[in-house]
Amino acid sequence: MRVVMTGGSGLIGSALVRSLAADGHDVIVLSRSPGLITGLPGGVRAERWDGKTAEGWAALADGADAIVNLAGESIAGSGILEILFAHWTAARKRAIRDSRRDAGLAIVDAVQRAKHKPKVVIQSSAVGYYGVTRDARCAEADAPGSDYLASVCVDWESSTAPIEAMGVRRVITRTGVVQTPSGGILSMLLLPYRLFVGGRLGSGRQWYPWIHIEDEVNAIRFLIDQPQARGPFNLTAPHQLRNSEVATVIARTLRRPAWLPIPGFALRMVLGEKSILVLEGQLAPPDRLLSLGFVFRHPQFEGALRDLLA
Repeated sequence: MRVVMTGGSGLIGSALVRSLAADGHDVIVLSRSPGLITGLPGGVRAERWDGKTAEGWAALADGADAIVNLAGESIAGSGILEILFAHWTAARKRAIRDSRRDAGLAIVDAVQRAKHKPKVVIQSSAVGYYGVTRDARCAEADAPGSDYLASVCVDWESSTAPIEAMGVRRVITRTGVVQTPSGGILSMLLLPYRLFVGGRLGSGRQWYPWIHIEDEVNAIRFLIDQPQARGPFNLTAPHQLRNSEVATVIARTLRRPAWLPIPGFALRMVLGEKSILVLEGQLAPPDRLLSLGFVFRHPQFEGALRDLLA
């Protein structure tokens, strides 16, 4: 199988690249700086693109088995200092939106030029599509929310919609908070507990829509392989927790106390508008994924956490 991927050096992309390469698939990673990508597995090569157009790489879409679009500027930021202190300025919010929309439009252009269309395009998105939902259960057929993150997800998903009129199957992966052994949000979440100052965030009632990185990768591969898979799929674990429950599990697993909650107003002061990432969450179960027969390796948070810390 030949897979063309944007965002292949990111948190999800790099894990997906390794998984595909381990099974002998031909993977092409599109990058603005291919020369800086090191340690690619055998069978993987990096090709240059500008992140905005199909120029220079459009021919790679011709006859591809799959295109996986994971491109986009980091929403939270990279590194603890940027996450904590780099607020969503107007320029930053525009870059987050434009990077996703431009990548999608470039893929549409490449598919349009292809004589032999790819079999499937995997379009990444996030459960933030549903907006601030409190306790509402979010199904894939639900309407989008009205906040900034929801509007970004709407534009992100819509960017590749025209390929469906070209007869190409399109899958939208609305991913939750991906848990990885290093990097990502989990490392930051664990740090206060390691320092004996852990506790719930805000009210603790907000849902934490998590998924283990292994299940994230396996789900994407499953959806590539399932010819009947079309449209949006929630990529979250089947057993979701509220933030206060996450705090309890982390404390028990690390054998640390969970005694120091961080008030919501303090998080809003530090993070600004970005505090929505930790003070709000969606209950977005993977109903469509389960209905197709996907089996999670890590359905429970405590088991997933212990696996990641092993």
